[in-house]
Amino acid sequence: MNKDFPVIRISKMKVDLLQIPDVIEKMKDWIKTKQSGRYIVISNANDVVMSRKDESIARAVNDSDLSVPDGISLVLSARLFGYKLKKRVYGPDLMFEFIQKTVDDNYAHFLYGSTTQTLDALSCKLKQQFPGIKITGMYSPPFRELTENEDKDIVDIINNSGADILWVGLGCPKQQIWMYEHKDKINVPVMVGVGAAFDFLSGVKIQAPRWIRDNGFEWLFCLVTEPKRLWKRYIVGNTIFLSILLGEFFNSSRKNKFNT
Repeated sequence: MNKDFPVIRISKMKVDLLQIPDVIEKMKDWIKTKQSGRYIVISNANDVVMSRKDESIARAVNDSDLSVPDGISLVLSARLFGYKLKKRVYGPDLMFEFIQKTVDDNYAHFLYGSTTQTLDALSCKLKQQFPGIKITGMYSPPFRELTENEDKDIVDIINNSGADILWVGLGCPKQQIWMYEHKDKINVPVMVGVGAAFDFLSGVKIQAPRWIRDNGFEWLFCLVTEPKRLWKRYIVGNTIFLSILLGEFFNSSRKNKFNT
């Protein structure tokens, strides 16, 4: 578990208050030690809401080595509790910047998740952008629960690839739970759940413009572009998150008042 940076708790979920350069350094340290089983969760408001309802999600997030703030809501939450967090740890940016800054270190990458077409497009794009990048394996699992034998085969493929980093793009909360359940099976130094990073970095899906992402309105861009799929998550989920956050903030303020 991380002990070098501040940690806040919102409802049942921890959030480690790091920025992308900090996360990259942590990943490089873990690769150097070659200890397997470490994983990073990219967290947002939806994870807070889901972890409150589902103990398996809370366990998967809280058992991670890092649970970093992807959503702007968690960055603002940290500021509300007095921590001067500048930016979010956006999954696609973390993946891109890690590869960009370490391409000369000859790390081996494995891509797990999404579709075969997306993985092929992502692999092509990364090789164009970063000549010399070492991608030692890709796997698109079926969109159903795996049998025990299928799961074992996938674990063997990943372990035999010699990967240093396993990028997991299964979506939330599936990728959190998958990493938690496989942390003692996967012999890779670092697993990172990066959500839709495969879609965005491959060009399969259009990202919000940088100024929208940097100013915390990517959720609105996503809602406008995919309203049927995301309205419940952003309208209902964000309302629930806000009520959770304000409740905890006022309770914390009340306790501090009585303790002084």
